[in-house]
Amino acid sequence: MTASDQQHAPRPAMPADPPGFVPAAGESAPGSAAGGPVTGARVDPHLLQQLADAHGVGTSFQGWDGLPHSVAEETLIKVLAALGVQAHTNQHIQEALAEAALAPWRRMLPPAVVIQQGEPAQVPVHVREGAAASLAITLEGGAGTREAEQQDVWVQPVDVDGVSVGRATFALPQDLPLGWHTLVAESEGTTASATLVVAPARLETAKELEKRRGWGLATQLYSVRSKRSWGIGDFSDLADLAALSGARGADYVLVNPLHAAEPVPPVQPSPYSPSTRRFFNPLYIRIEAIPELAYLKPRKRAQLEKLHEEVAGLNKDGGRLDRNSVYAAKLQALELLYHTRRSPARQAAFDEFCRISGSGLDDFALWSAIREDLAPDAPLWTDPATALGTPEAEALREKLGDRIGFHRWLQWICDEQLENAQQAALRSGMRLGVVHDLAVGVDHSSADAWTLRNVLAPATSVGAPPDMYNQQGQDWGQPPWHPVRLAEAGYQLPQYARHRAAARRRHPGGPHSRTVPALVDSGGQRPRRRRLRPLRPRGTDRHPGP
Repeated sequence: MTASDQQHAPRPAMPADPPGFVPAAGESAPGSAAGGPVTGARVDPHLLQQLADAHGVGTSFQGWDGLPHSVAEETLIKVLAALGVQAHTNQHIQEALAEAALAPWRRMLPPAVVIQQGEPAQVPVHVREGAAASLAITLEGGAGTREAEQQDVWVQPVDVDGVSVGRATFALPQDLPLGWHTLVAESEGTTASATLVVAPARLETAKELEKRRGWGLATQLYSVRSKRSWGIGDFSDLADLAALSGARGADYVLVNPLHAAEPVPPVQPSPYSPSTRRFFNPLYIRIEAIPELAYLKPRKRAQLEKLHEEVAGLNKDGGRLDRNSVYAAKLQALELLYHTRRSPARQAAFDEFCRISGSGLDDFALWSAIREDLAPDAPLWTDPATALGTPEAEALREKLGDRIGFHRWLQWICDEQLENAQQAALRSGMRLGVVHDLAVGVDHSSADAWTLRNVLAPATSVGAPPDMYNQQGQDWGQPPWHPVRLAEAGYQLPQYARHRAAARRRHPGGPHSRTVPALVDSGGQRPRRRRLRPLRPRGTDRHPGP
C-alpha cells in the first residue's frame, strides 16, 4: 500500500445534484434519493442503523410530545447519500459498512485529533504490520517539537487490499499548550500529518460573571436608531448603547447576528439566513465614523450628504425598516470614501488587516465581487468548472481586482467599528461587552456555500423536526457541515469573526456531527462536539431563521 493510499482512503463522490427533497420522519420518499434511487424493497433496518451510527447520523429523536421517535428509513438513506454513502440496497449498506470499518486503517493518521488540555490522550498510527513508527508534535507558531511515546498496546492487524496493516498506539504529552498543532507520523520513509487541536477544559469568557450576578440588554441592532443613523441602527449606535447601559451597571449587550448578507440590494431581511458567518454586514457601518470622510473633496462631500438626506427620514418611520434603500445609499457613500486616499498609517493598518484575514477574506471578497452582477441561482455557483480555485475562478479574481479590494475594505471598516463598540462597552464598566447571536448556518446560495463547499454537504439542508408550533417541521435552507471533510480540514475555517466578548448560539444540538467542533471565538475555547440530526425536506414550511 502506498503512502497516498494510507493517508487518503478513496471515498464515494459527493452528489452533484442540487439540494433535493429529504422526507421527514414517518414520510415516504416520492422520488429518488440523492445519489441513488429508493427501491420498493425495504432494506434491513438493523444494517441501516449500524451504517448510520458508523457515520454519526442519528436514528431517533425526542419529539415535542416528549416521546422517542425513529427516523424513517428513507430519511436515513437520503442523509447518508448527502454524505456520499450509498445505502438504498442491502448490498450497498454491507459494502458501506465494510468500507467504514476499513477507513481508519487506510490512513496512517486520523484526519484530525481534538483533545482536552491536561487530559491523557492516545493517537493510533497505522503502518505495515511489524514496521517501526514514530509520532511527533510540531507546536503552533514554531514553538518547537515534542515526541509522543509509543505504548505497549497490541491490536489485531487488519488486511487492507491485500496488505496486513498494524496499529501503533502513541500517548501524547499531557502538558501540551493550547493551540492548533500538527501531528507528524513516520514509518519506513513514509510520513503523514494531521491537525492536533488542544482545547481548554473550561471556557473562561464569562468567568467575571461568576463573582456576582449580572444583567444586560438584548436588542436587534437594526432597530437601535439614533438621530445620526441612516434609517438602520449601526455600529456607532451599538457603541453608544453599550456605553449608556454599561454606565448603569449592565454587563453585556446581546445583538442579533451581524453576519454579512448579499453584497448589493435586495438583501435577505432575516439575519438568520446570512451569506457568511465569518464576516460582517456593511449595512451597519456608520459612514461619519470613517476617518477618510474628513478628506473628501467638497463636491463629493455634498454628494454624500445628499445620500444621507434621502434616507434620514426613515429614522422616523416606526412601522418598517427599509434595508434595501438604506444599503443602496450607504454603498454609494462607501464607494466615495473607498476611493479617497488613505494616510500611510491608515493604509498600513488596512494592509495588515488583509494579511491577517488571509485567504478567507480574499475568497469572500471574490464571491462578493462576482455576486454584484450575478444571480444567486446562476450555474457558476454549482458548476465544478468554476469552483473556487479553478482557472476560471482565478481569472475572475484578476479581472475583478478593484471590486475585490472594495469588499476587503468594507470588512476592515466593519472590523474597526466593531472593535470600537467592544472597547466602549469595556470602558463603561461592562464585564463582558458585546455578545453576538450566531446563526445556525448559511443559505445554499451564500458565500460560504461556494467558498466552503468542500466541507459542506450541499445535497441536503438543516431544519427542525415537527413540534407544536409547526407540525410539518421546518426547513431552514442551510447546508450542514460534512463531518469527515471538516475534520480533514483540521476544523480550521479561515477568518472567524473578531471583537466580540461571546457568541450565543441557538439550537445547540444543531445539525453538526458528533465529531465536528463548533468554532465559537478565537482565544482557545474548546470545540464542542455534535451529532448529525435527521434533516428536513427542502421546500416545506420554510422558516426565516432558527
